[in-house]
Amino acid sequence: MPHRDALIALRQYLSSQILGQEKLVERLLIALLADGHLLVEGAPGLAKTKAIKDLAAGLEAEFHRIQFTPDLLPADITGTEIYRPETASFVFQQGPIFHHLVLADEINRAPAKVQSALLEAMAERQVSIGRSTYNLPPLFLVMATQNPIEQEGTYPLPEAQLDRFLMHVKIGFPDAAVERKILHQARGEAVSGETQPEPEQRVSQEAIFAARKEILGLYMADAVEEYLIQLIMATRTPARFDAELAEWISWGASPRGSIALDRCARAHAWLAGRDFVSPEDIQAVLFDVLRHRIILSFEAEAAGIDQDRVIQRILDLVAVA
Repeated sequence: MPHRDALIALRQYLSSQILGQEKLVERLLIALLADGHLLVEGAPGLAKTKAIKDLAAGLEAEFHRIQFTPDLLPADITGTEIYRPETASFVFQQGPIFHHLVLADEINRAPAKVQSALLEAMAERQVSIGRSTYNLPPLFLVMATQNPIEQEGTYPLPEAQLDRFLMHVKIGFPDAAVERKILHQARGEAVSGETQPEPEQRVSQEAIFAARKEILGLYMADAVEEYLIQLIMATRTPARFDAELAEWISWGASPRGSIALDRCARAHAWLAGRDFVSPEDIQAVLFDVLRHRIILSFEAEAAGIDQDRVIQRILDLVAVA
């Protein structure tokens, strides 16, 4: 279908621009197709900002970056009412949140009130100023970033707010071979014919909406759906599966986690060119969907157990139907 071809071409363009971060490129596209938001954690210089800017360049969409700082105010994100003396009235001035693609750079640098203003807009797709409510664009994606290195002067996102993100993606450094390609690209040299300076055609918003409808219509067998549900149940009632797992988990994933896992698995299958969802699609996105939705117990944190290890244990325990 034309919209599938357009999205595949967009993925190829992004892969030519964002070297060594195939996972980030794929997760961005999954978030776009699943109508969700992305939290990306990685060291500075890993092309997080470049990734969403290049995504915007390949779409018929407006992009804006918000640099989160301790002195940022909620109105700096949502906008505010401006008094017009000539008409003796207040006029709402839209903030940067009203763009299609928004980069919330270092979201944990801003205080809770500012974080809440952004996350409320993400969840409700609207902004309330005074007595008026303003709808955000139908195509609306937020990519928030966190720096895992510096934690001084930061305001960690509460678990309830983390749950608003479709996925929490962790990215790392590229290997030596990719590093060489990055150097050549930075010098403006051709990278083995891989670099594509401009997207061949910008993907329309109508194509994205059509793809979303098609993704929701993919076939998922009852056994695969039961497998998905049991993975979520293992986070809520871990004692049914394993005694040690029950000691590790303090709180499991909510129904929002089930919906996110379903949509991400469907988008993963669609990007792979299939018209059905397999257990492998669920497994491919499971870590990113559940990583921020599992609250560890004190005993697990004291023992150095992280969410990824817990999710791996769940994968090992829950059998594919």
